[in-house]
Amino acid sequence: MKQNHKRQSANLDLSGVVKDLLEDGIITQSDAAEITSICHRDSGSLHPLEIVAAKQLLHRAEQKPLTLDRLTDWLAARADLETVQIDPLKINVSAVTSIMSFAYAKRYGILCVSVSRQQLVVATMQPYDRSWLEGLEQTSQRQICIVLANPADIKKYTVEFYSLAKSVFGAGSSTSSGTGIANFEQLLEVGKLKDADAQDQHIVNIVDWLLQYAFEQRASDIHLEPRRGKGKVRFRIDGMLHLVYELPDNVMTAMISRLKILGRMDVAEKRRPQDGRIKTKAPSAREIELRLSTMPTAFGEKLMLRIFDPDVLLRSFSQLGLVSEDYAHWQSMVQRAHGIVLVTGPTGSGKTTTLYSTLKQLAVDSVNVSTIEDPIEMVVESFNQSQIQPAIEFDFAAGIRTLMRQDPDIIMVGEIRDRATAEMAVQAALTGHLVLSTLHTNDAPTAINRLLDLQMPAHLIKATLNGVMAQRLVRTLCRECRKEVRCDPNDWHTLAGSAELTPPSTLFQPAGCLECRNTGYLGREGIYEIMPLTNELLTYISTDSDIQSIRQAAIAQGMKTLRIAGAEKVAAGVTSMEEVLRVTPELGK
Repeated sequence: MKQNHKRQSANLDLSGVVKDLLEDGIITQSDAAEITSICHRDSGSLHPLEIVAAKQLLHRAEQKPLTLDRLTDWLAARADLETVQIDPLKINVSAVTSIMSFAYAKRYGILCVSVSRQQLVVATMQPYDRSWLEGLEQTSQRQICIVLANPADIKKYTVEFYSLAKSVFGAGSSTSSGTGIANFEQLLEVGKLKDADAQDQHIVNIVDWLLQYAFEQRASDIHLEPRRGKGKVRFRIDGMLHLVYELPDNVMTAMISRLKILGRMDVAEKRRPQDGRIKTKAPSAREIELRLSTMPTAFGEKLMLRIFDPDVLLRSFSQLGLVSEDYAHWQSMVQRAHGIVLVTGPTGSGKTTTLYSTLKQLAVDSVNVSTIEDPIEMVVESFNQSQIQPAIEFDFAAGIRTLMRQDPDIIMVGEIRDRATAEMAVQAALTGHLVLSTLHTNDAPTAINRLLDLQMPAHLIKATLNGVMAQRLVRTLCRECRKEVRCDPNDWHTLAGSAELTPPSTLFQPAGCLECRNTGYLGREGIYEIMPLTNELLTYISTDSDIQSIRQAAIAQGMKTLRIAGAEKVAAGVTSMEEVLRVTPELGK
């Protein structure tokens, strides 16, 4: 590695960076002249690497774009430093902001990113400036490991981390919990954090940061969990939970109160569960709905926020992973004039997204689509939505009974969870309505047994059930870093069983890069097990139906199990073998 010893205590300047880039053969002479001309104009507070990156030049030899990350890697190699990607999910904000003041960090362009008893890891955007090093070593009484980071990231996270730490500290010494207007359609403008010197309501600022942060990190759920003397904030991203922050218990309580006010919930009531919703506007101007649910726990009230992105409803079925013959089978079931169509799977398997996407497709002007839900997951203008109210004896069964007097064509029932609801769903199907609903079963054939357990007569199941679809969500491999490996036939047999699926010669496994936060996965996609009720399958349905016989008959009729559907995704390079084995049940389980 080259190391420049001439500027050991000097900040980078644009002319010096251009000279070094030219010396290393990264840019051409004409590129250098073009960049240098900027020196004569006001470049504001931009870092020299940011100015070069903004020109969108190509690497002279590799002919690849000189992005800010690529330029950061080049500078790190030249300065003989390691590069670090600042991942806010892996940083203890309260610890790193206690090491130095905001003014100190901003003055020297540094940010502490890791704290241990013996060592501090400090990211810098000025690799040759060490004027701060001796002072920080003395005050911290620790060894300092200097790394280089993207200057734009250092600027952004310095403001965000110190703004958050300031608000948490201020909230911890205040009894204020913020106020809000109880309005169902209230828009909460998020993503406008002030800098570390700005004065604002502390709790409002923390909640603003929380929602903005969740949107940026693609979180599907936010968990605010009280613990002894503290509270934990966790995000679910691509199906996996990540610890985001730990807060003082009084700050956590105030945050929950703030969110309950925004969600039109009873702030004073902490002993019983409540549900609410908030409509927010993200920094990108997208309107996003949040569903709130509280639960009393041993250390206080827990709040869970489910994030519903309206863009999900605009995705095509191919984007959801429902393609080719699976899509054809699904359409054949939901395009019928009457009958029952069931979607099964555990919580978080994408059932709601599938149903809403289907209803949005079916809800044309000539059709009356109505839903009865607990609670309404996402408000959609295309159809009529109702929420059950157990306190006034308005449950699923009563809701279906009422909807049948509302001249519906298609009815969506949030969940068939008891005999009364099942009976009303069957009655609606028998009287010429299409009913879509969900069940909690491991696979499609087990739905038959579940209906029998709810004491539904076998002949009514035969008369009304169009079909069942079981589904799961698997994390998809990051296209930027997935690695190709040889396929082990034994491992493939473990996945696909005795199915006649030819094992591929190679498949892909997760690796990890900056794009996917070193997880190897980015996003999720559905895998589906679709079981249309054919005439042959109907003969297997009876009071004492054997689920294994139904499953084998369905497979013989062409049904692909979840494992097989997952194996096809593995062979196509969409996901990994380990991911499919993680989320799918064993055959017959």
